[in-house]
Amino acid sequence: MVWILGLYIINSLFMLIVAIREVRRPAKALIGLVICLVFPLIGFLFYLCMTNPIPLRQKRLTSTQNDSEALPDSFRYSSLLIARSLRHLAVNGLRTGKVQILTNGIETYQTLMDSIKKAQKSIDLEYYIYRDDQVGRCMTDLLIERASAGVRVRFVRDGWGSRKFPKSQISRMMQAGIECRSSFPLRFPWVMSYWSYRNHCKIVVIDGEEAFTGGINVGDEYTGLKPNVGFWRDTHIRITGKPANDLQAVFDAHWNIAAPETTWAGRNIQPEDTGTPVLVRNQRLKPENRPGNTPPSPSWLTEWSDEPIALNETNVDTLSGTKSVQNAYIQTFEGNPGVPTPIIREVYFTCLSHAIQSIDITNPYFVPDADIVMAIKAAVARSVRVRLLVPRHVVPIIVGAASRTYFGELLEAGVHIYLYNKGVLHAKLMIIDGEIAEVGSSNFDLRSYRLNYEVCEVVYSSEIARELAEQFERDLADSIPLRMEDLLRRTQLQRILDQTARLLAPMI
Repeated sequence: MVWILGLYIINSLFMLIVAIREVRRPAKALIGLVICLVFPLIGFLFYLCMTNPIPLRQKRLTSTQNDSEALPDSFRYSSLLIARSLRHLAVNGLRTGKVQILTNGIETYQTLMDSIKKAQKSIDLEYYIYRDDQVGRCMTDLLIERASAGVRVRFVRDGWGSRKFPKSQISRMMQAGIECRSSFPLRFPWVMSYWSYRNHCKIVVIDGEEAFTGGINVGDEYTGLKPNVGFWRDTHIRITGKPANDLQAVFDAHWNIAAPETTWAGRNIQPEDTGTPVLVRNQRLKPENRPGNTPPSPSWLTEWSDEPIALNETNVDTLSGTKSVQNAYIQTFEGNPGVPTPIIREVYFTCLSHAIQSIDITNPYFVPDADIVMAIKAAVARSVRVRLLVPRHVVPIIVGAASRTYFGELLEAGVHIYLYNKGVLHAKLMIIDGEIAEVGSSNFDLRSYRLNYEVCEVVYSSEIARELAEQFERDLADSIPLRMEDLLRRTQLQRILDQTARLLAPMI
């Protein structure tokens, strides 16, 4: 009996450590205590693994220069207030530049590859997911071609999201002179201390003057033509001018903390001269014409490559249909788990709190904290129209189950919720008062706020907001409204499972 008492005392001390350590985050403290209670001793070790016992030590990425511009008085009061409230969180304050909205993968890849082909000095890429499929091969071969032409190319991938990217391709890139690094790679000692941190950014900066960011990674599924995935709805943006320097600063900061890639000892893989690949809508690469040394996938890729692309109405009816470039005021924000302030969460909260007319949110993973929920409900109470667009089917299932637990109180407060039913919804954006647009890589969840490196752009432009609003309306046409009756029809077991998933939300 004495040893049982001893184990009880030790486990109680562990629970006290959890409570003290997470005193500023009650939700996270609760899940930690539950784990310790259900799995004595072992639960504490699991908690330590999930919450990173070795914290990152980094400074917030802010400018040392005082070159921030001011938003003209011609903007709405809410725009002026939001821009002023966010200026101390932005990388370089408020900047003027040009913005182009890119809707879905084919449009994004074509525009991106066209810009990469024109690069003269440098190409910097940072992706959470970078695949070795048809799109990835086109991108890799193009980077190798530009590196061979004397352009400095730096490539950063996330250790978890791009864990399947083969060493053979890394070797090809490095042989061509591309500098390659990995954020939080799955190898010792990184995996022992930082494995739950993730670099979720999607950034490309070309010659320091042109930048791309948003929700689109590098992979065939983002084209919307991958058979076992189906239609893919996403949003990216292209930025030129001074704001591109801000994304360059974000990339440089992430580059400095990433680990250099390692290659197989003795491996000598030379890049082949395959010319400059171009991703075109009406042509697919035959398997025998694929560049590189790795054979094509025998599954869906072979089937996809053997048939000409038929971009019928189903494929293209949600493409933006515009190549317009608009002048805009832009603020860049970096979500950084190494600082105590959750920057992206504060950006969302500020935008929601100061809206006076309308809020349209599109996000695939909606598992917010209590403050964000309260900001949304408070906006409705101020007579602000709030519409939330989320996927009807969410992967992983546990995230969708946790999301459903928020819908009841939001519907009751007056939020209009729509479930996207056409395919995969992966776009991450907000439109505020018809003048402000937020586009980036971050989801509405605690992982994005506190554990991921994220990046987002807040764009002040009625033209850009209008383009995104028009796309939002097209997305609503492919969605079904969620009613309170739909939630009430769920069985008691389903509700219990949803609540259990929400309990795990701080660690999802």
